[in-house]
Amino acid sequence: MTLMKQKIYQIDAFANKVFSGNPAAVCPLEQWLSDDILQKIAMENNLAETAFYTKEDNQYQIRWFTPTVEVDLCGHATLAAAFVLFNYENHKGNIIHFNSPRSGELTVTKKAELLTLNFPTDSFQAVELSPEIAESFNIKPNLAFKGKTDFLLVFDTEDEIKEIIPLFDKISKLKARGVIITAKGDEVDFVSRFFAPQSGINEDSVTGSAHTTLTPYWTKRLNKTELTAIQLSERKGYLQCRCLKDRVEISGEGRLYLIGEIYLE
Repeated sequence: MTLMKQKIYQIDAFANKVFSGNPAAVCPLEQWLSDDILQKIAMENNLAETAFYTKEDNQYQIRWFTPTVEVDLCGHATLAAAFVLFNYENHKGNIIHFNSPRSGELTVTKKAELLTLNFPTDSFQAVELSPEIAESFNIKPNLAFKGKTDFLLVFDTEDEIKEIIPLFDKISKLKARGVIITAKGDEVDFVSRFFAPQSGINEDSVTGSAHTTLTPYWTKRLNKTELTAIQLSERKGYLQCRCLKDRVEISGEGRLYLIGEIYLE
């Protein structure tokens, strides 16, 4: 039996110490494996996201998989992939150009330990607060919006975001990748949490892509373009966000947890 060895990293993204932020697996590929193998690797990893990338000329093609599906965009796994490239895979310079078949050009820049993602801003519209949405949590939100992939629900206070009880059986029936909940923060500009049982993740620890929706929303509401944020999962994630009209900058740090090898038949 011939075995192929595949390098794998596990990085805690949007974290300033190990065991915080959001863990993501990163697999640098010489060439693309089949979609079936990519999905099985992500399922075996059983993390919110696994990022795969290949180098093509002066940029990197990147894709992201949850344990059950390929997704259009993932912020924390992109930050993790950039952390790997900057620190362990010999990328030269302080900027990385990624290209996603689903989300286009994405860049990550490095300044000391801070990595900054540059992503397209989400477009979202106010929607009716339907019973299906309102009954997905034990507290009723004030406002509801629908972006390209997620619902955004706005609540009154940070304490509500901390204490809310998600009803996953109801959330899983909503026609979306997942649901972002948010409120004005007590010590930062805004706080949030993210639930996506329909994508195989009940609660995500830190969701970079959700901040492509959160940043323009809070920029308009607070009338400021530079924002601080905390995602209030059990592990917590700390982000700095900046709204640039049709683009969003999302910044955070990463920490190495694991370097290993996968053996594929």
